[in-house]
Amino acid sequence: MNIVTPARLGHVHVSLEEADKLHLLHPKSVIAFQGSPQHREDRLMNLARIYHKRKMIQSQFQGPSELVLGLPAGCSLEVVEIDEKSNLLFDLRHVMFFTEGMTMKSIVQKLKNAWITKELTRMRFTGPGRLGIITSGDMMTLQLDPDKPLFVEAGALISYPGTATIRLSVYGNQLASQHMNVQWELRGTGPVLIQTGSRDAELEAQLQDGSLIKRILREVLPFGSVYIK
Repeated sequence: MNIVTPARLGHVHVSLEEADKLHLLHPKSVIAFQGSPQHREDRLMNLARIYHKRKMIQSQFQGPSELVLGLPAGCSLEVVEIDEKSNLLFDLRHVMFFTEGMTMKSIVQKLKNAWITKELTRMRFTGPGRLGIITSGDMMTLQLDPDKPLFVEAGALISYPGTATIRLSVYGNQLASQHMNVQWELRGTGPVLIQTGSRDAELEAQLQDGSLIKRILREVLPFGSVYIK
């Protein structure tokens, strides 16, 4: 199987050999397919997948065939290799597809973790196989340390090891802790996957709203934000 994700083009091109099978959890993302019509088979998801994805249908594709998947604006797709010993727990909303032969198990989270993620369970995939992960912005891998805490904004966390110690936290001085989004504090060993798309709406608005001089004047002049457009 060959997967090509052209930079900034908003799509993914997947080529399947005769022995390949791909399970796609977002069937409506398919914008083009070349192959025998019988090489696509849609099925009802099981209850765990319906709960996580808020969708009823998944598709299975087999080769030889090719398909093009469209991605939402500002999103990218990364392919992650999963081995038979993987203990990463994934937010299933980020899983675009997985290859044939992988197993998936629903893992019940601790109550405090479920409260932050709004998900009672997370999914553990075991391989060998490949996962297609869709993210806002790019995906980045960070390594945990047993003694040095890693703080991750809650909405940016894609997966973490099942053995990690996790708690709800903020960090920095009092002013910093009062002006940040909810954070995960993680300790342990193994990789953590995060999405890097900016969640700073104020920053985005500033970048799109006028010149530097205008922004400074809005800040320093009385009623500057009212009179300076």
